[in-house]
Amino acid sequence: MAYATITATIEDGIGRLVLNQPKKLNPLGTNTLRDIIDATTWFNNENASVVIISGKGRAFTSGFDLREFRSKEATGRDGAVLGREMADAVDRMKPVTIASLHGHCIGGGVVLASACDLRIASEETIFSIPEVDLGIPLAWGGIPRLVREIGPAMTKELVMTCRPFDAKEAKSLGFLNRVVAHDDLENQTRKMAEAIQQRSQTVVETTKNQIRSAAENLVSTKDEWVGELLIAVANKDTAAKATAQEYLNKRGKR
Repeated sequence: MAYATITATIEDGIGRLVLNQPKKLNPLGTNTLRDIIDATTWFNNENASVVIISGKGRAFTSGFDLREFRSKEATGRDGAVLGREMADAVDRMKPVTIASLHGHCIGGGVVLASACDLRIASEETIFSIPEVDLGIPLAWGGIPRLVREIGPAMTKELVMTCRPFDAKEAKSLGFLNRVVAHDDLENQTRKMAEAIQQRSQTVVETTKNQIRSAAENLVSTKDEWVGELLIAVANKDTAAKATAQEYLNKRGKR
């Protein structure tokens, strides 16, 4: 299936969704979010049993496209709405989803990974959630999904301090299923996908739905539309906008 910012393919029942803007470190701009949402429907219709989600080049993703923050027309809300819809679409996919992570996985990329059923990462992967440094709250359903995976205390620490954390720590927190050598990431991800594909797909799908229901009862994402309003408010707050500009200036000097 042809898209502008991603590739979507299926081979032997295993789908692959690859973030495909490697020169830009695969940013999750509004066009990419729309492409991912559309691709989830395509994978459902094509009856893929497993879908591997990865990034091309040096990183999984650098997160929401910071260039859109610089746009005079941007309110932040369009990205918040599409980001929530993207995470929900990935979460509701019929196939089992495996996030295959390497390089940097930042901000919205962490949310995308958290919306997947399983996560496997290269030992070199670095995670960070810089939204507070950008003067905005973490939206896209990120807070409830992180609380489910790593608990309230660590969600508060990682989101409030914006500090980077590596794959070893992410595994110890329960965010990752597996950490593997960088050169073995592709092979181990494929083995995980094949192990799932070999099981009864009816039972696998039922199990996925059971776990999704249990997770929703544990910490619901149904009120995450509030994040869209909070981002819109933050973009009108002088202090928040100054914080975001300072962060962008620092990034621009790197």
